[in-house]
Amino acid sequence: MTPLEAAQLGKALEPHNLFWLEDATPAENQEAFRLSRQHTTTPLAVGEIFNTIWDAKDLIQNQLIDYIRMTVVGSGGITHLRRVADFAALWGVRTGSHGATDLSPVTMGTALHFDSWVPNFGIQEYMRHSPETDAVLPHDYRFDRGDMICGDAPGHGVDIDEALAAKYPYKPLQLPVARLEDGTMSNW
Repeated sequence: MTPLEAAQLGKALEPHNLFWLEDATPAENQEAFRLSRQHTTTPLAVGEIFNTIWDAKDLIQNQLIDYIRMTVVGSGGITHLRRVADFAALWGVRTGSHGATDLSPVTMGTALHFDSWVPNFGIQEYMRHSPETDAVLPHDYRFDRGDMICGDAPGHGVDIDEALAAKYPYKPLQLPVARLEDGTMSNW
């Protein structure tokens, strides 16, 4: 959306107490968040495509977002994500780590352990993996009555069944390109 459209949507959704409005404008246009923030109290979230603290620095220190959505795997690991979370805590921004199925169970196990430490934890996004993925990468974490539980297995609680994995040869995939009806490329 444009910055004004995002602001209008956030304002219109205020009576519904949305948990957050995610990626309402492209993350690259960080000034758009300033306009949205000025016109709505709906919490704003962004960051699943961010890789470093520098991608999020201005949004955090100017309090233009309420949730930073970086992932352990995309942000340089636990140490770097800790830096981001510590910086965000200074400005009242909580974590809301991306947890879609394009990230492996290893990433989810690591994220859950990170979440159990981070003082400014907000929420952990979680989408179930396919039964095949769960069989190849058995894990100790589980979803139980609305909570994600880390489990007690060593490390991040994820193993690999290499024999079973061999039955699923690697096939490179990428997200499709978003196109309008006339075929021109568009933003998601």
